[in-house]
Amino acid sequence: MLDKDLVKMLVKEQGWTIDRISGSHYILVKEHKTLSVPVHGKDVKPGLLNAILKSAGLK
Repeated sequence: MLDKDLVKMLVKEQGWTIDRISGSHYILVKEHKTLSVPVHGKDVKPGLLNAILKSAGLK
């Protein structure tokens, strides 16, 4: 999955909002949770993808 597609999925489908962009990382917030997603223009590797989805409460 591309990193930008992951951000779009979290924002549009899961209700996260982009709080700020710090370098190449998007900082997303939802209620009291914060999530950092690296955006380097590449596919997110499976381990990192699973960790981000788990932190977002999707796994």
